[in-house]
Amino acid sequence: MLSFLPAPVRGIIAALLLVLNTLIHAPILFVFALIKLVPIPPLRTWCTRVMIRIAEFWISCNSGWMALSGRTRWDIEGLERLDYNGWYLVTSNHQSWVDILALQHVLNRHMPMLKFFLKQELIWVPIIGLCWWALDFPFMKRYTKAYLAKHPEKAGQDLATTRKACEKFKTTPVAVFNFLEGTRLTPAKHQQQQSPFTYLLKPKSGGVAFVLDAMGEQLRSLLDITIHYPDGNPSFWDLLCGKVRHVVMHLELKPIPAAFLGRNYQEDEAFRAEFQAWVNQLWTDKDAHLARLHQQYPTPMDRSSH
Repeated sequence: MLSFLPAPVRGIIAALLLVLNTLIHAPILFVFALIKLVPIPPLRTWCTRVMIRIAEFWISCNSGWMALSGRTRWDIEGLERLDYNGWYLVTSNHQSWVDILALQHVLNRHMPMLKFFLKQELIWVPIIGLCWWALDFPFMKRYTKAYLAKHPEKAGQDLATTRKACEKFKTTPVAVFNFLEGTRLTPAKHQQQQSPFTYLLKPKSGGVAFVLDAMGEQLRSLLDITIHYPDGNPSFWDLLCGKVRHVVMHLELKPIPAAFLGRNYQEDEAFRAEFQAWVNQLWTDKDAHLARLHQQYPTPMDRSSH
């Protein structure tokens, strides 16, 4: 709709709309977060649902400025199998800061709102940190092996704290999200890792195993998402400027092996090897899937290499 404007102007307008959207919705969210502090379970459950609706409307407004800024073609497969009232473990390849907003845009109201396991320190991020807290994003405190060696009494406390944080998800459907690669794919990172995959970094199994250990009985399925940008990996500024012209996203539901539930990833060596093999197979399949997508929707780099 704003295609007649220069891209930088569209970017500035979109950035202002994003900030305005957040500043409008955050105070409303905080009001219900304060009401939720009243120790009445039905009231807390009602407030949780209201706050989720507020967050979903925030996401819808973001979809609005994305449509205003540019015309993106969305090729989505597998959306019809999702259940808004389900419990999911969700993972995806990670190529750009755009991934999160693209995922929110596609999945909004088709499944429970995505929630990330966050480092405890992130609660202090201005405005957004409080929003994460109000929306019950689970904050976790992970101890390093070196720290536990000096403070063995802390062993198991990180998992216990996370389990406590996840108790509230028993009454409200949730989709817990984790980028298995842990960071965005770049040629430098790919080379530094000497990744065995063509289009992916090495997956990190520990975070997902931690989630399953904390709330495995609640999570019914794994939603495995593969994202591909035919125009090349965009920057967040590209999204604001309306330069993301095409997004391909494939969603596939996979069972979580029952044998993985209630197992200790850190202490059970046999389980750790079994779990890592499962994750590596997921990534092998995803790499092959991305190879097919690169053939079907070649990027500028794919075309220049031929």
